[in-house]
Amino acid sequence: MRVEELCQDLVAERVDLFALVDGLDEAGWDTPTPAPGWTVRDQCSHLAWFDDAARQSIEDPEAFTAHRAEVLEHAETFIDGVRDEHAGRPGAEVRAWLAQAGDRLVAAARAADPSARVPWYGPDMSVASSITARIMETWAHGQDVADALGVTRPESDRLRHVAFIGWRAVPNSFLAQGRDVPDAPIRVEAGDVVLGDEGAADVVRGSLLDFCLVVTQRRHPDDTDLVAEGPVATEWLSIAQAFAGPPGPGREPGQFDS
Repeated sequence: MRVEELCQDLVAERVDLFALVDGLDEAGWDTPTPAPGWTVRDQCSHLAWFDDAARQSIEDPEAFTAHRAEVLEHAETFIDGVRDEHAGRPGAEVRAWLAQAGDRLVAAARAADPSARVPWYGPDMSVASSITARIMETWAHGQDVADALGVTRPESDRLRHVAFIGWRAVPNSFLAQGRDVPDAPIRVEAGDVVLGDEGAADVVRGSLLDFCLVVTQRRHPDDTDLVAEGPVATEWLSIAQAFAGPPGPGREPGQFDS
């Protein structure tokens, strides 16, 4: 997709997130989410911090690359460190930060050369892929917020971006676990979204929402309608992660209704 269309979808995803948090008092911002040790406040400060990082990777890739080298030296503790650093910020301040960071990121993406490659904590990527990743992250952390607040969000067409990046991240899922990347292709049939070779022997089938929940590790596969056919698809479904960095703790089976 064109960068402008992706930016519009990122803005729309952020509008949905703001609708969840607007009106929360400080106790609401401190509501625990399904991610152990993470509150609503933490989820939003995490998004704001990484929106700022994504903007820097577009506007000043050299500075980002220097910063990345430092981050990767402490990869196992870095994410929690960002959370802890901002845990005491008032909710209104976190909300304002998230709004500003996202606006500046979208402006940077719109002004960038669409053919440029930008650095990230995983492989370098196109500007379009960077914004797609931010859509995925915003949706996934928004799901944590929705779960914490007991809100069921309607599905949107933007889930296709989450599904796409989840499927593209098959190699990352294995590498993050220290496993060899298999040669066998995997096909995904998630609702109306179909990804991969038609003749692939390894297939994951199910609803688009459940596929997105699993590849972002917001639901355990056992709590979804997903079905894997073939040994590679079965293994991948158990470790799938659409995000860069170390594997997360995921969710426990039975933690949510299917």
